[in-house]
Amino acid sequence: MKIVVIGAGVGGLAAAARLATAGHRVTVCEAGPTVGGKLGWYERDGFAFDTGPSLLTLPQVFEDLFAATGAPLSDVLELGRLDPIARYRFGDGVVVDAFADDDAFAAELGRQLGGTAAADWTAFADRARRVWAATNETFLERARPGPRGLARLAARRPGDIGLIAPGRTLRGLGACYLRDPRLRLMLDRYATYTGSDPRRAPAALAAVPYAERAFGGWYVTGGLRQLGLAIADRAAERGARLLTSCPVTSITRGRDGRVDGVRLADGGRLAADAVVANVDAEAVYTTLLSAGRPLTGVGSARRALGRAVPSLSGFVLLLAVRGRTPDLAHHSVFFPGDYPAGYDAELDAVFGGRLATDPTVYVAAPPDPRLAPPGDEAWFVLVNAARHAPGRATGRPGAGRGTRAGAAPGRTVDWDRPGLASAYADRILAVLAARGLDVRDRIRWREIITPADLERRTGAVGGSIYGTSSNGSRSAFLRPANVSPVPGLFLVGGSSHPGGGLPLVAMSARIVAGLLGPA
Repeated sequence: MKIVVIGAGVGGLAAAARLATAGHRVTVCEAGPTVGGKLGWYERDGFAFDTGPSLLTLPQVFEDLFAATGAPLSDVLELGRLDPIARYRFGDGVVVDAFADDDAFAAELGRQLGGTAAADWTAFADRARRVWAATNETFLERARPGPRGLARLAARRPGDIGLIAPGRTLRGLGACYLRDPRLRLMLDRYATYTGSDPRRAPAALAAVPYAERAFGGWYVTGGLRQLGLAIADRAAERGARLLTSCPVTSITRGRDGRVDGVRLADGGRLAADAVVANVDAEAVYTTLLSAGRPLTGVGSARRALGRAVPSLSGFVLLLAVRGRTPDLAHHSVFFPGDYPAGYDAELDAVFGGRLATDPTVYVAAPPDPRLAPPGDEAWFVLVNAARHAPGRATGRPGAGRGTRAGAAPGRTVDWDRPGLASAYADRILAVLAARGLDVRDRIRWREIITPADLERRTGAVGGSIYGTSSNGSRSAFLRPANVSPVPGLFLVGGSSHPGGGLPLVAMSARIVAGLLGPA
């Protein structure tokens, strides 16, 4: 079968590798000059940065990918397990290291938070483990179940439905187990790893912290972009053809309505028996399929996307830092004070189309000699941010206060407004300084990446990192399925089932390859 893959992000590359291994004739069309999608990369003056994900979880997903397509992962990449996975700094000055070992982590919670913190987290972790067991195979490793499939699951395994607690939010679940507000703040943070609001995201996201702790947080020597390059190499080795600087403008269909190829920006056309779109699902349904005869089922897909809450975006600083920083972890998270009010103000801003004045700040400073000159450091600094839309007048810090929890899901900021990005970068550095990490006099230079930049570089509409969020009890059914309503068109990547994040997009590729089967 002749297959065209649109987009060379991790999902598209993984699908290409699997499909080429299965004997299909695969061509990958990437609009940009390089592969990797959101696994971006920036180099300057001896400093180098991952500009997307900086932590790898569920490495077994990629071990399976490489084993299924040739030589094992360990033959092509060096992975190192992080311990601690992250260092959490709270507004009251308390610091907690999230050690990989459960006993060590429990001891750390007892030392730093005291009281019942260790016992509470252990009880929550047991619930999270059971949530993972109930959701992993059914909801992550297979094509998205519809309402009938969920009903069959409920009849066959009623205990799992109660365990997942579909009517409860992640924050609500945390309140049942975690008495220390700092523990609840740690748990809330995991919702944002899926682009979501913990006040609206389902309790089933408890599986995320379980997976991180059970399978570890990992770093790829030389930066995570090496993972994307390795998958691209594997796809090429298996016979896939990779075309960069080759944007697709539309997906074409035959008289019977089935996909029959893609139209390229240069006016050319590639014929195909099937198309796999590793593109933001909103762009697929509103742009790539906008031309030609009406399509049965596409309207409902568009309406579902319209009902879904878009995921949050991110505002990034790449900092070339002079000298070394004592006691700086590989990953650090600097929380605002006054939970939940301080954190809720941040969430209200991000989902309400404003700039958060006192946001949570994430710093990745890998101690990797390949990423900085001797004696210096390369920092990736991230804060959650509202999506981009041109021409919006909103965006000033503090504007429109009083937004109720989870309200205004579609509000955006014009990140291209002159002076906005630079002023907000100054604000983030000031926030870090106020929380005990003042690096302003050590910055050789900085590079800013806004949600608008992310949209231009990756095609993610508005810079939404994960396409749609997990906000709302029906969010899983609003996320686009891997099988589209258009015969012969399949979706992979973070904006489709099972969701965003490196392991999930690789899972989506495995699902699609299984649906297409061998040549």
